Amino acid sequence: MVEQRANTLESVAMNPSFWKNKKVFVTGHTGFKGAWLSAWLRLWEAELLGFSLAPPTKKNLYTLIKPKKGIQSVLGDVRNLKSLSASMRRFKPEIVIHMAAQSLVKKSYEDPLTTYQTNVMGTANLLEAIRDTKSVRSVVVVTSDKCYDENAGAKNGHLENDPMGGTDPYSSSKGCAELVVKSYRAAFFGSGTSKKHAAAIATARAGNVIGGGDWAENRLVPDAIRSFWGQKEMIIRNPNAIRPWQHVLEPLSGYLLLAEKLYRDGAPYAQGWNFGPKPSDAKPVSWVADRLMQLWGEGAQWKKDGAFHPKETHILKLNCSKSMSRLGWKPKMNLELALSWVVEWSRAYQDGASMDRVTEDQIKQYLKLK
Repeated sequence: MVEQRANTLESVAMNPSFWKNKKVFVTGHTGFKGAWLSAWLRLWEAELLGFSLAPPTKKNLYTLIKPKKGIQSVLGDVRNLKSLSASMRRFKPEIVIHMAAQSLVKKSYEDPLTTYQTNVMGTANLLEAIRDTKSVRSVVVVTSDKCYDENAGAKNGHLENDPMGGTDPYSSSKGCAELVVKSYRAAFFGSGTSKKHAAAIATARAGNVIGGGDWAENRLVPDAIRSFWGQKEMIIRNPNAIRPWQHVLEPLSGYLLLAEKLYRDGAPYAQGWNFGPKPSDAKPVSWVADRLMQLWGEGAQWKKDGAFHPKETHILKLNCSKSMSRLGWKPKMNLELALSWVVEWSRAYQDGASMDRVTEDQIKQYLKLK
């Protein structure tokens, strides 16, 4: 019944006026997703403080689009509770969106301790800082579709109440982060007693995001674009792996809608939420590589990497019926359109266009989609 309702529900229109002059604290604002979110919040005239390490790559979207107006930027590490708490107390945010993370599976094998320290203790530090900041009303903690036990519900899509799990360090760290939020929410947040903080806290689990301006290593689409720019053959680790691909603006729209619901209505929305693509857009890596080559043209090619690579989950799918039925959220873009926007953005960069304008234009185009 829930799925039938979700399939016929119209998406809820985004509400720019809600965000005007709202004080929003974003961790990880210099990362790929964080930079897109910063551009979006700037467009909607929110007052934004970003707390993050320096951009993770020499070339990066955050520096490229220069989101200076309406944003304060603090270089800091979520593993440092003192610095995080001080920044939050000074700013007095109403809304917190937590995206700071070590976000690469391969790197989690190379440096598991930093992965756990950042993704697990960084999340605990954020919640401690919020406990000390009474102005906060709404909190979205971004984790990952990989937080789920891969043996539970993977074929039909993971539901939000599926068990947490993960066999690689990155995936398990995200499952741990979910459990940290659940524990803190029950112990310290809500309106049950005078000792509890009134902020409403939810977690958000998204699929494999793609979009212009991602220079991360060991990710399919950024690796492909770099290969195309250099007129080199693209190397692919796991061509048969299936992932829930989605344009970065899709989950960001979910985070913003969820944050607004938490701010307005609180406890009923303080739980976990999936924001994934349509089931038809869970495609093998090889399919995405082939389509990117067709869109780019100019003799682009790929081949399978013959080297050994650590184990990754083979199939990942999210069931988003809950977000569709209760939040009114739905994916607007199919994978074909998402890939074409990546190529369009990357071609514009290659041609020396103003990427601030190109990025903002794509956000405006997204908001017009039905």
